[in-house]
Amino acid sequence: MKDFKSLRIIFMGTPEFAVASLDAIVKAGCNIVGIITAPDKPAGRGLKINESAVKKYAVEHNLHILQPVKLKNPEFIEKLKSLNADLQIVVAFRMLPEVIWNMPPMGTINLHGSLLPQYRGAAPINWAIINGEKETGVTTFKLKHEVDTGDILLQESFPINEEETVGEVHDRMKEIGAQLLVKTIKNIADGSIKEIPQPITKSTLKHAPKIHTENCRINWSDSIENIFNLVRGLSPYPAAFTIINEKILKIFKAKKEIVFPKVTEGDYETDGKTFLKFACANGYLHLLEVQMEGKKKMSIEEFLRGFRFS
Repeated sequence: MKDFKSLRIIFMGTPEFAVASLDAIVKAGCNIVGIITAPDKPAGRGLKINESAVKKYAVEHNLHILQPVKLKNPEFIEKLKSLNADLQIVVAFRMLPEVIWNMPPMGTINLHGSLLPQYRGAAPINWAIINGEKETGVTTFKLKHEVDTGDILLQESFPINEEETVGEVHDRMKEIGAQLLVKTIKNIADGSIKEIPQPITKSTLKHAPKIHTENCRINWSDSIENIFNLVRGLSPYPAAFTIINEKILKIFKAKKEIVFPKVTEGDYETDGKTFLKFACANGYLHLLEVQMEGKKKMSIEEFLRGFRFS
């Protein structure tokens, strides 16, 4: 049993989702001896150097930062060892080699955006919404060889509202996950944590692989429910899309109308001013917020004012 504030902790993460967890453990008084995050990258037209969200936070709070290009680099591994961490925490970071995740005596714990063993993979929030789930959650677990398969430490579930987008669920989840992570660290420190092996249910597992462009194109012969969930599950990024006038039209917000369509699946109806709806198998998808290729995001009324259908 230890005072959790005395634990030497290394935090590994990159995007904004990870910042909520880092902020929570800093505010809880944890002893963060090192931050591991992605290297800076040039971005945009001016190739301005872009720092990760985690690095920006670490700089503001005077935390020790390491930004390895290769995690197996011997020099980096030696620097990591020299920090003498008791525990490592991973939130939205790269896959770790065993030499790293097996280094600290208390192991390495990961925060994952699903109720494991469901939705193992890179995009758990997206796929839960795309699949029409009514509930999701967060899991803390111990890292081991196979991705997202380690022993479960703690879990917390919460409902997904019918019209919520992946962006909205992401923003709720990062705060819920951050508090679960603090609780996990405290329970590890006081010895009350119980490690539970993930149940082996391969036949019923739902997976969450990385989202690719082909996952984002709308198939208008699908049901209105599936298309609506696809739009929600990809908004605001990378966004579901269709092709109109030979250009990509991204759809960020929509509503469903369940009715037998008067036109062929994939065809649209519009008054040219206030509405644009596409027919699918059992209804219409009304577009509410869109972005035409090369243009800014806009409401459907703004879009229709400037668009000419060919």
